[in-house]
Amino acid sequence: MTNIRIAAGDAPDPGGRMLKFVDGRSVVLFNVEGVIHAIDNSCPHNGASLANGRVDGHVLRCPAHGLRFDLASGASSARPGCA
Repeated sequence: MTNIRIAAGDAPDPGGRMLKFVDGRSVVLFNVEGVIHAIDNSCPHNGASLANGRVDGHVLRCPAHGLRFDLASGASSARPGCA
């Protein structure tokens, strides 16, 4: 897990998401209950964008194939150790 710093004005509103580029990487920021989570915008399964994935609580679902990610850790709940 890597920590990144963002300016307060660059964070999504509660319940929102925002696409950012950090060190040349596409990253999606999610505001879940006032906590900002960041995850690579590329599913490790097939490279699909995660920016439009469904969020249920702290779980993000890849819109292409349904792989799930814990936004707090970035790990896949379907494939432990996959982040």
